[in-house]
Amino acid sequence: MCRSGSSSDAMDVVFRTVRIIVLSVGRLRPPFSDDVQHYQRLLARHYRLQLIEVREDEAVAKRLPERAFVSRLDRGGRAYDSQEFARWLEERRMSGLDLCFVIGGPYGHGPGIEHVDHLLSFGPATLPHQLARVVLLEQIFRGHKILAGEPYHH
Repeated sequence: MCRSGSSSDAMDVVFRTVRIIVLSVGRLRPPFSDDVQHYQRLLARHYRLQLIEVREDEAVAKRLPERAFVSRLDRGGRAYDSQEFARWLEERRMSGLDLCFVIGGPYGHGPGIEHVDHLLSFGPATLPHQLARVVLLEQIFRGHKILAGEPYHH
C-alpha cells in the first residue's frame, strides 16, 4: 500500500481510511471560516474529512452517521492534554468506526443528541460555536502530528 518506507507516509495511509465528520449547527463566518479552511486543507492529506453544517439543532440527529463513534463537544465533557487526545484519536481509528464530532450552535445543543458515545471538552469556559470548530480541527491536526512523530511547532 505504502510506497515509501517513512513512518509519516505509512501513517497517512492508515489515517486516510478513517472518516472524520464535524457536524455543526450554524453557518461559519469570517474570520473563523478562513481558519477552518486552513485546517481542512492540512487535514485532507491525512483524513477523509467531512464538514457538515445544519441550520437548526433539530436537524443534527438526522445527519448523524449510522456507523460512527459520536463525540459531542460539551464543557462538562472529558478534557485531554494534546498527548492524551492523540492517543484517544488513535483508539478511535483502531475501533474501525468513523468518528463524528457534534458542535452545537450559539445556544448549545438542542434535543435529540443527548445519547452520544462521548463528551469532549476543551475546558470549563464556553467557546463560541464557530471558534470551537477551529479549535477542534487544530487539535485533530496536532494529534495527527504527535502520532506521526512529526514536529508541529518550530
